[in-house]
Amino acid sequence: MKVTLNKTDNVNGIIAIELEKPDYQENVDKSLNQFRHKANIPGFRQGKVPKGIIQKMYGKSVLAEEINKLVSNELYKYIKDNNLNILGEPLPNEEEQKTIDFDKDENFEFKFDVALAPEFELPLNKKDALTYYNVKLEGDLLDKQYDAYKQNYGTYKKVEEAAVETDLVKGKITEIDNGEPKENLLEIENGIIMPSYIKDEETKKKFVGANVGDSIVFNPKTAYDNNAAEISSLLQISKDDVKEVNSDFTFEIQEVTRYEEAEMNQELFDKVLGEGVVSSEDDFKSKVSEMLNNQFKPAADNLFMKSARELILKKLKDVEFPDAFLKRWLLVANEKNTEETIESDYPKIAEDLKFHLSKEKIVKEQDIKIENTDVEAFAAEVAKAQFSQYGMSNVPADVLENYVKRMLGDQNTVRNMYDQVVENKVMEWLKQTVKVNEKEISSKDFEKLLSEDNETEKEDKE
Repeated sequence: MKVTLNKTDNVNGIIAIELEKPDYQENVDKSLNQFRHKANIPGFRQGKVPKGIIQKMYGKSVLAEEINKLVSNELYKYIKDNNLNILGEPLPNEEEQKTIDFDKDENFEFKFDVALAPEFELPLNKKDALTYYNVKLEGDLLDKQYDAYKQNYGTYKKVEEAAVETDLVKGKITEIDNGEPKENLLEIENGIIMPSYIKDEETKKKFVGANVGDSIVFNPKTAYDNNAAEISSLLQISKDDVKEVNSDFTFEIQEVTRYEEAEMNQELFDKVLGEGVVSSEDDFKSKVSEMLNNQFKPAADNLFMKSARELILKKLKDVEFPDAFLKRWLLVANEKNTEETIESDYPKIAEDLKFHLSKEKIVKEQDIKIENTDVEAFAAEVAKAQFSQYGMSNVPADVLENYVKRMLGDQNTVRNMYDQVVENKVMEWLKQTVKVNEKEISSKDFEKLLSEDNETEKEDKE
């Protein structure tokens, strides 16, 4: 067997594979012998069919199948053994490939077109400048976040005052008939009402201003505008049973509790950030500010890499690419593609490929390594960021660990995270290599910048 590569130019080549009978005959004989043992042909016992009949029935198809397997294996083995950085997949050569005749030929030659990744330099240095945005949340938005924490971690406390709309009024609810407890009555010992949820204004007025010890007569269906879900919750019955309830009820107020937001103290600091992370209000605000500002980091990183991409593509604008081959491969690789769509989409595809090759070159030349621990650490950061979006900044370690394990159990997620870790390490190298102009920007201006960038990207796609 002979396998050779003929480079037709810097980025295109033809791999030729020459086979002689000894290269494939053993595999063909073995495969035919397996057919002979399995064949069930009338007039012959299973496994006793003459070889000549098996050869006549299956010889050509088995020969073709075994040669195709051998050629495919040798093709990719040659590519791997010779460290060929090919683009796309090899395609059958349409010009030099000779017609194959499995009936007559014993020696075969197969030729495949391959696209070779171009060799290029990436001249990046401190003369090249890129901007990195450090996003800062405005003071008023930070104050709103501190207030939100105080509100979220507040508690209800018993008060000896008249009830207001947002208080929780607790007491005994008793079904009545003509002002008296009803026979076979419905009675709830631990009833709870928040006046602000009552839809009927007249009923609401009865509870607002009421005190412990007061007894209020009301009709649940009137109070909640026949909302079965709210009535069933109040009376602790099923929704189906609500339609049977038409009576008035008394509500004997036993307790009024009022929500008090948390104080800016150590208890709040520990609940938000974790026990002992900070010990003063100034440190708490500084940590929260840092945490919230970091939420903009992925978007800031993305903008930085977009500008890096533009810089790199500008430097590689004259790099030769196997355009004709890639267009042909794109047409074969996806049946939905047409020559028209490929011509339209190809410039963007070629740019993406150039940038991808640039990152590969950086990783190889800088000997950038990605370990499992890198991916696991990144997964933990992603998980923390996701919890933080829902205001959960102090997630228990075991909950976070289990969440990360579930994330890493999905192979698609792992691949995406691996790619992102690679990009992050490439970004760090870029920051060390080019001149980085760090620019502080308010979150409002940054959101505007992102919006403009998205609009530009949308227009480019159209």
